[in-house]
Amino acid sequence: MDPCPFVRLTLGNLALKIPVASKPARSVVHPSSSPCFCKIKLKNFPLQTAVVPFIQAENQFPDGQTHTVAATFHLSKSDLDRISGKTIFSGRLCLRIAIYTGRMGTTCGVNSGRLLGKVSVPLELSGTESKSTIFHNGWISVGKEAKGSSAQFHLNVRAEPDPRFVFQFDGEPECSPQVFQIQGNIRQPVFTCKFSFRNTGDRNQRSRSLQSEPSSSRSWLGSFGSERERPIKERKGWSITVHDLSGSPVAAASMVTPFVASPGSDRVSRSNPGSWLILRPAEGTWKPWGRLEAWRERGGSDGLGYRFELVPDAGGGVSAAGIVLSESTLSSHKGGKFVIDLGSSRAGGLGSPACSPRSSGDFGYGLWPYSAYRGFVMSARVEGEGRCSKPAVEVSVQHVGCTEDAAAFVALAAAIDLSMDACRLFSHRLRKELCHQQDLLG
Repeated sequence: MDPCPFVRLTLGNLALKIPVASKPARSVVHPSSSPCFCKIKLKNFPLQTAVVPFIQAENQFPDGQTHTVAATFHLSKSDLDRISGKTIFSGRLCLRIAIYTGRMGTTCGVNSGRLLGKVSVPLELSGTESKSTIFHNGWISVGKEAKGSSAQFHLNVRAEPDPRFVFQFDGEPECSPQVFQIQGNIRQPVFTCKFSFRNTGDRNQRSRSLQSEPSSSRSWLGSFGSERERPIKERKGWSITVHDLSGSPVAAASMVTPFVASPGSDRVSRSNPGSWLILRPAEGTWKPWGRLEAWRERGGSDGLGYRFELVPDAGGGVSAAGIVLSESTLSSHKGGKFVIDLGSSRAGGLGSPACSPRSSGDFGYGLWPYSAYRGFVMSARVEGEGRCSKPAVEVSVQHVGCTEDAAAFVALAAAIDLSMDACRLFSHRLRKELCHQQDLLG
């Protein structure tokens, strides 16, 4: 599999120091006793904000400190071509940073921060697909004070190659689609998906159009989920298996905790989320690799809340506490991007807990707590409710050592996409592919 070129542009190691002589007027709180923040803008990308730590004027920024990321921009080849294109109307490409004193946010519709100064860092992104480039590392004077007494802003701006494998579902996950690898204008099939209902006691619950999985690959799943009586408002038993082109199962996502409406409501609550296990094949059975929880947020966001964590090797069980890699909210109306991005500041971060049965790597106990995962790991673009969703998945090359690695991320993308349906209000009926046979008859 050939990856697509990507560039990771980061802004980090932020700090601000203001000489005593240049303290703001009494009516303005000095940054040493109040938070500071900055707004970061790159052409054609959404505005980002970050907190700026304040340090004493006599101190220097520590040399050799681990690069602490405050903002990240992920640039594909098309992004690079678009923002780097020069016309007579466009000047040199710059990363623009506005520094503010005070707290982030607004009060009565008015920005609560006070502008301290602005900084522009020129960028030359050509060639960054193959080599790392540091555009700035050090202090810059900001504000309009006299020379030698102005505020000082520390930042590090760098671009690093971040090649990724790109996958695209050819249909909605519940329709058992093919998955293609995308490389420029080339689309190559690499996986097939099979959506089904796990056997929960009724043999007829499985989709009639789908063949049953081999008993050796499904028997392990029977140990999950409770047999206790369930409320009527629930969605349960969904499963999607990813196969390679030879037909061998290489990953799966199985709904192990039903998505149940909280008492007196029509939604899955954060206090009682549904959950999936992301599974990898291991010696004729399935081994848990990750756990995805999802729920429906209340309030103005009314979005899909989620939490994804790696599952420690607990001898085949899933009771051990996991390590959270991603937790956020997606718009239930517009959809969005599920992202696992640990930042380059995570020294000795997180790594793959599972050993591929066909890989040459030795993922032993000595690697806990997962030292291989760092920086950008993966993203999956999913659509909102009622929209045709064909998830687009990006996986960093450094986290794919074999087919099973890539397949696990594809299964995770399918699970987050299906969670958008599982967390839909129970007053809304799901499409037929997601309904048990008795629900259709009813």
